Amino acid sequence: MLKLTLATALTTAALVAWAPAQAAEPVIGLITKTETNPFFVKMKEGASAEAKAKGAKLLSGAGKTDGDNAGQVAAMENMIAAGAKTILITPSDAKAIIPAIKKAQEKGVMVIALDSPTDPQEATDALFATDNYQAGVLIGQYAKAAMAGKPVKIATLDLFPGHPVGAQRHNGFLQGFGLKSNDKKNNELARPAEVVCMADSFGDRAKGQTAMENCLQKNPDINLVYTINEPAAAGAFNALQKAGKEKGVMIVSVDGGCDGIKDVAAGKIAATSQQYPLKMAAMGVAAGVDYASTGKKASGYTDTGVTLIAAKPVAGVESKDTTVGHDLCWGKK
Repeated sequence: MLKLTLATALTTAALVAWAPAQAAEPVIGLITKTETNPFFVKMKEGASAEAKAKGAKLLSGAGKTDGDNAGQVAAMENMIAAGAKTILITPSDAKAIIPAIKKAQEKGVMVIALDSPTDPQEATDALFATDNYQAGVLIGQYAKAAMAGKPVKIATLDLFPGHPVGAQRHNGFLQGFGLKSNDKKNNELARPAEVVCMADSFGDRAKGQTAMENCLQKNPDINLVYTINEPAAAGAFNALQKAGKEKGVMIVSVDGGCDGIKDVAAGKIAATSQQYPLKMAAMGVAAGVDYASTGKKASGYTDTGVTLIAAKPVAGVESKDTTVGHDLCWGKK
């Protein structure tokens, strides 16, 4: 009887010692470029929902503005100190963030890029993102068909120099339109003769409006505008409307947020390539939970999909209407 009791006690003690280690929730960090952009708000929502569903603890942080590398580095260091073993990040500066990523990896932390790759892409363990070059190709193909052979004078409202997402969307757009461009691995912005103005918008509505106003001053005959995202497109439309030119200029963009889809439906944007931030975040959290339980890291690039949304379809270019776009959009509906 004594032996049985002792054995039972030892077994119980072993289970008690083992249980907390097994029950400890995995800690996952999410670092976005900003906290205010609807794209990143939706990304955080997706990460939070997936973390709750899988029993993980989510830490979140962001830069103060798009391009705030120091803010992202500080967030990463704080998350590692708080026990995060997986960090999901949308890099603001594709190159400057790499030393911080390497330090995290040296401590056994898996780092996954969401939406935006690092430069080089292989600096992170994995990338879950839209094929941004293809997103550009789709709106370029749409614009080419919609212009129906009419000579073009193009303005591009880009992100800022050197960022892979900005380069891939810009160059993809030119490629889709059939103009001289760079491939998806080249982060330099191509500028064929048809592009009469290039300006940085930082993906911001107000800066997009200023950029468009400046482009119109340089060349009032612009008839096609590519924008890095829909806030920049909204700013461009405001500038065109202010100049009385909104009916003679086509705007194409990328993102697929609910406000952007409304602008497509209203005719302010002709077409946009819709991407899916919630899916990126959910996949990232799931990979973090898997790493915590198995020790297996995610690797390589996973395409999270892109769909062309247009109010008016054009022959030879597959697209979905704004009803589909609204059903799948992110941000305030």
